[in-house]
Amino acid sequence: MIGTIVLIATGVGVLWSHWKVRQYTRTRLRYVDAVHSPILPLAAGVGAAIVAAPIVWLLPIVGTWTAVLFGVGVGTGVLFGAKDVKRLPG
Repeated sequence: MIGTIVLIATGVGVLWSHWKVRQYTRTRLRYVDAVHSPILPLAAGVGAAIVAAPIVWLLPIVGTWTAVLFGVGVGTGVLFGAKDVKRLPG
């Protein structure tokens, strides 16, 4: 039962982080040229995982993979947000 709750919470956290970062990249970073760098999604994902690691360390229920999946959500959000910026008119 606890494992299912943790799995659902992790999935929601990954999807939420992806959606918010994609939205932020699309709206706030539209005119920033560095968004189109191919290394930026990797750097953002690794940075998010490093920031989330101490928080995950304090919570005994969630594991290291939660921080890694959070970083993946942030990295893919930046990647897809940058692709959205390229497609938007103006």
